[in-house]
Amino acid sequence: MAAGVQDFNRTEFDRLNEIKGHLEIALLEKHFLQEELRKLREETNAEMLRQELDRERQRRMELEQKVQEVLKARAEEPPAQQPPKGQAQVNNGADRRSQGLCPRVQKWFYEKFGEYVEDFRFQPEESTVETEEPLSARRLTENMRRLKRGAKPVTSFVKNLSALSDWYSVYTSAIAFTVYMNAVWHGWAIPMFLFLAILRLSLNYLIARGWRIQWSIVPEVSEVVEPPKEDLTVSEKFQLVLDVAQKAQNLFGKMADILEKIKNLFMWVQPEITQKLYIALWAAFLASCFFPYRLVGLAVGLYAGIKLFVIDFIFKRCPRLRAKYDTPYIIWKSLPTDPQLKERSSTAVSRRPQTASSRSYVSSAPAGLSKDEDASRVHGAKKSNFHEIFNLTENERPLAVCESGWRCCLINRDRKMPTDYIRNGVLYVTENYLCFESSKSGFSKRNKVIKLVDITDIQKYKVLSVLPGSGMGIAVSTPSTQKPLVFGAMVHRDEAFETIFSQYMKITAAAASGGDS
Repeated sequence: MAAGVQDFNRTEFDRLNEIKGHLEIALLEKHFLQEELRKLREETNAEMLRQELDRERQRRMELEQKVQEVLKARAEEPPAQQPPKGQAQVNNGADRRSQGLCPRVQKWFYEKFGEYVEDFRFQPEESTVETEEPLSARRLTENMRRLKRGAKPVTSFVKNLSALSDWYSVYTSAIAFTVYMNAVWHGWAIPMFLFLAILRLSLNYLIARGWRIQWSIVPEVSEVVEPPKEDLTVSEKFQLVLDVAQKAQNLFGKMADILEKIKNLFMWVQPEITQKLYIALWAAFLASCFFPYRLVGLAVGLYAGIKLFVIDFIFKRCPRLRAKYDTPYIIWKSLPTDPQLKERSSTAVSRRPQTASSRSYVSSAPAGLSKDEDASRVHGAKKSNFHEIFNLTENERPLAVCESGWRCCLINRDRKMPTDYIRNGVLYVTENYLCFESSKSGFSKRNKVIKLVDITDIQKYKVLSVLPGSGMGIAVSTPSTQKPLVFGAMVHRDEAFETIFSQYMKITAAAASGGDS
């Protein structure tokens, strides 16, 4: 009887979770429908036209009232007194002479200096307020493609420069190395670069005139661009916005990492690294003061050529030598970003209470009970059930922090339909695995087990603000999935991320030390 009641409660619980999943999907669809309705309202602009019409009516009434007041005031004014006739004739003669002289002077001055005076006339700057476009999936993808096309000259230049350094074409790299070193030795480096710029502009002119010219070391691969669809469903729009947002997030993240590393290099965040830059700048300053510029330019040019064509080629072929002796590479890799500095400070602060709590735990434990036995007693109630669900060994059990798990929804963006890629459930972390238990029952129940060693990237992710937990989530990338798995709608997202990331770093460090040994 008790087993039947328990099964009935479990099925009711599963039905409630399934209904909750459908409600979250309905929230997403409601959000996109509201966006479409807002867009339609903005396109019609009926309310705005009505407001402008009311303002024009009010302005017309005010002008009519002012005109009536002016006419009434003029009608009430007394007629002006006539001056005496003799005095009027004297004044008219003086006025004629002054009126005859002033226009001539003004005309002559305007003909001579009027053109220059107009240039210095003060004109207030027009303050134009740019209207922000509403969020559109099609516009977002088009802007990303425009950004990619606009950055193509820079990316192609970097690829060709890297191909020269890697000796992708031996003959081309040998010719470039010989020409560059000869130009630097004879002091022709600047004329050589100016000639290359003129040659590039000449080739661009011929290409614009219709010539087919390809001047590139690395062959260009044209990517297949899918034509934009006219009618997109809500799920396709949601998927499209997620894809473009992920690309923009990764691009902005890389740019932010570069800028934060440069900032931390100059702000003495790591004094031992900035000290090397400080000494190098002093050496360059003294060399520029005591040595002629021709000798300094020759030394810098020779070093740049040898570094690009010889040293970088050796370091790329031998990563161990690069990790030991390539000073710029070592400095750049060891420079921290702001999130890394924040994480270091938080881990340093959290170590102190953790050590104190571990000491109190050891002192308060019974004498005949070890730590492993106490942990097994805590998880003994759900150990067998946990292993049956995820098909794991008995050594794998949830960590103490996530003993009851974190409620969330799994967004598998490799799927096409929203009912298939959004699943509600509970997330657990063991010593070696990341386990997701789906709340659905029967054939549709699909649990997920991910090895921590197989994870390639883990980041904090914000899916959508309409989801529970302010849309907070965690994105996990694995080699088996084309797009990262997102565990969204997590109320305790930061706690879950810290636990998963710390266990992930522990496992990867242990795997790396085992591989080196």
